[in-house]
Amino acid sequence: MPGRYLTVDELTSRARGLAAAHPDRAVLRRIGYSRAGEPIRLLSIGRGSRHALVVAGPHANEPVGGMTALRLARYLARPERPGRAMDTTWHFVLCLDPDGARRNERWLKGPMTFAQHYRHFFRPGFAAQPEWLPTEPGAEPMPETRALLDLQDELRPYLQCSLHGVDVGGSFVQLTRRLPGLPERLGRSAADLRIPVELGPYDAFFWPSPGPGVYDMPRPQEADQFHSLPAATATSTWFHPYAYGTVTAVVEAPMWGVEEVGDTLAHPDPSGALETISRTLRQDALFLAGLLERVRPGLPATVAPLLAPVEEYLAICGGLADEWAPEAALRETGGLPPLNRARIMALRIAARRLVVRTAGMLHQMLAAGHGTEPGHDPGSTGGAAGAGAAEATEVRASLDVFLTRRCDAFEADCRARWIPVHDQVEHQFRIVLAASELAARFREPRAVRA
Repeated sequence: MPGRYLTVDELTSRARGLAAAHPDRAVLRRIGYSRAGEPIRLLSIGRGSRHALVVAGPHANEPVGGMTALRLARYLARPERPGRAMDTTWHFVLCLDPDGARRNERWLKGPMTFAQHYRHFFRPGFAAQPEWLPTEPGAEPMPETRALLDLQDELRPYLQCSLHGVDVGGSFVQLTRRLPGLPERLGRSAADLRIPVELGPYDAFFWPSPGPGVYDMPRPQEADQFHSLPAATATSTWFHPYAYGTVTAVVEAPMWGVEEVGDTLAHPDPSGALETISRTLRQDALFLAGLLERVRPGLPATVAPLLAPVEEYLAICGGLADEWAPEAALRETGGLPPLNRARIMALRIAARRLVVRTAGMLHQMLAAGHGTEPGHDPGSTGGAAGAGAAEATEVRASLDVFLTRRCDAFEADCRARWIPVHDQVEHQFRIVLAASELAARFREPRAVRA
């Protein structure tokens, strides 16, 4: 296994090689196309009557899942594979968002620093992420989403694993149905590979936990996400196959580990920490919004894929700053859960991540919109000439300094440690196999709550 992430083309090439090497046990097929016309490919291993589905690359900036899928496929393609004992056919979506994944390929080969990563980071807004279902009545899902929904309906899997790679923090698993024993398996793998386990992650901040690092996804009308976030877990492809008895496990493996996300000791000053988090997030968001408004008139239409998430992030920042202000977060009713060191660190990471992601994509917008991006067409800038171009140059210089400083502060503040790619993959590999073993014990897995 290479010590770096693989591109979309490299994943496809290796999957083709595996299918060619095991024609009696492996099949590679297309299940749909992306919005840009990229094939979405499925690698299937085995001939069992039950089905396990593994979805890699649901988030454009999280490449670890495709490599985990290949690792699992190679392991399960062996003649003596343990999956045969469970009468299971395994199916691997190699990359659910190939369009977005290609936009991230400039940082894949390193160096693996915060500055390199966030300068080339891309992630579409919530509505353009293929694991989320449309919320408008009568709206059609995106082609990537439709391909996954149709596959779920075809397979009716007993297990679905969605492979994610959180950029900074620790490992955790989110479940639609409980799998007794999974917290212990998660803990053993994480300890063996020196990967922190998140004990209060931003994504599952309000959710019940049956054991360290494992969280029960909420049902509709139950406490889900922060109020400022536009997506709800119940409107996702994680719950679509629930009626079939499917257990969905969202498996997170971090790129950079932060030990404090697993520290349950009481925080010495939660009010002071929240005040700093809230104030800094608000100030940084206002600064970035001001830069955007200075260059907006000269931006060409070609930057729309970057502009949409930048505007969404900036809108979210203000709301989260309000929710995390001490007077709101620490009130007796309607505030946040008890705040230990792990939860405070989760909020610090979330706030800093929002800022550097926004700054990174805004930086790319300026490069693409003002002639410094490779392949840029100078004729497409329209009103960005003359004074507009000078304004953009000044803004980009200011943004470059800001992004460098914020990345350095983020890395230092969290004391982040790079997790080797091999270990990220190995951890997900172990957790998926553990989840399949545990889920296969139950023909009709019981729901988390009635």
